[in-house]
Amino acid sequence: MTQYDLIIKNARLVRADEADVKLMDIGIRDGKFSAFAPHLRVEDAREVVDAGGKLAFPGVIDVHQHWGIYNDLREDAVSESRASAQGGVTTGLTYMRTGQYYLNRSGPYADLMPEVLQATEGHSHIDFGFHLAPIEREHIDEIPSIIDDLGVPSFKIFMFYGGHGLHGRSAGQDSFLMLRDGQRYDYAHFEFVMRGIQQAREERPDIADAISLSLHCETAEIMRAYSEIVELRGGARDLAAYSDSRPPHSEGLAITIASYLAHETTLPTINLLHLSSRKAIEAAMMMQSTFPHIDFRREVTIGHLVADISTATGTAGKVNPPLRPREDVEALWEHLLAGHFSWVTSDHACCREEMKFGDPRNDVFAAKSGFGGAEYLLPALVSEGRRRGLPMHKVAELTSTTPAARFGLTTKGQLQVGLDADLALVDDDASWTITAEESASTQEYTPFEGFELTAKVTDTFLRGRTILRGGEIMGVAEGRYLHRPTSR
Repeated sequence: MTQYDLIIKNARLVRADEADVKLMDIGIRDGKFSAFAPHLRVEDAREVVDAGGKLAFPGVIDVHQHWGIYNDLREDAVSESRASAQGGVTTGLTYMRTGQYYLNRSGPYADLMPEVLQATEGHSHIDFGFHLAPIEREHIDEIPSIIDDLGVPSFKIFMFYGGHGLHGRSAGQDSFLMLRDGQRYDYAHFEFVMRGIQQAREERPDIADAISLSLHCETAEIMRAYSEIVELRGGARDLAAYSDSRPPHSEGLAITIASYLAHETTLPTINLLHLSSRKAIEAAMMMQSTFPHIDFRREVTIGHLVADISTATGTAGKVNPPLRPREDVEALWEHLLAGHFSWVTSDHACCREEMKFGDPRNDVFAAKSGFGGAEYLLPALVSEGRRRGLPMHKVAELTSTTPAARFGLTTKGQLQVGLDADLALVDDDASWTITAEESASTQEYTPFEGFELTAKVTDTFLRGRTILRGGEIMGVAEGRYLHRPTSR
């Protein structure tokens, strides 16, 4: 009788709680890690893979994706999960809301989510879950059932949607969000969302730590005024102009407002999403000092860490919040190395070429916001992080261990006996150039075209099953929907 379904030989284990990287064999049985030892007997396994000394990271948990925002949700579940596997991602949490884009409908999540699950289950190559945004007043009443029945304990507020469009200025927010009955998506609504989530936490003390609220922190009024200034001054309509139209202090102000509302409503589990600038992260750290009783988590994306307004490939780099000048990128790294960020994500939003670019193509204000990047998440962070002195165990912490703990993924996040056997093998002696044609995404372009990386994901395993081998997607889609908090 074989003891293991799979043994991975000669892997250098990267664990968040161990600074030293150790050469080990990995034994996997029934989809779980079963053993870590220097020399496991190959005859005890049905299958053996030789890692050849590659780094073995816990599977990346990318807690910020947007499947179905621009494309059919079922199609994105297939193609963008495949792209995710290329970046070492084994679990993806995607944001979903009512209104335009996504399923282009309003109404209760009790009606929406069965349609979402039908479109995704059986189609993803990675395990997956969702965050939901309470857009309508009635959604706040649904929070308890969203947690208990749908297994979604994480929520989102888009702070700028109350007066600014997804791609730029807009006066039609009611139609964009499909709001009914004179409802408003404003600071008062945000407060009541926070109160609803906190009440749910108080009623569920056993899972309260897994119930959280994420916020996209930009201020609509500031962005509207600065968009007018940028338009009036004329000149190039490029990434620099887009950054000017959504200035960093817009982020800082929104972070301050969100933090005070969290204090007012006693909601302690707050996630500040994709901070893009020095002003944003400094405001976040100021709020942490001001409100030490709030368990803030701070997110940065791989795009904001590796690209700036000059190096990204033109309007392909349009995203919210914007890519910033190089000095902001350096500030983000300064704070990342100081331990001020909680996790690194992709904010992956596949926007195909025919939808992404407007007329003219180089007009950033005519382009759609967002781009893919999950396929570069782990290799880009290892490449750039190593150059800057980021220890590899911190990479594991930022991409897997901490997000797993925050979002109720109790069976994932570490190379540990008994947990799901999710891992990625990384060749840290590889030099390669990013090209869109090598991505499994259907996006057809990338703002990172031509970027040089010095690490590459070669193999990705989901619950002990190979989903990427030698850089190629393997097998059928067997990713599972994760009803959170998961149970061992």
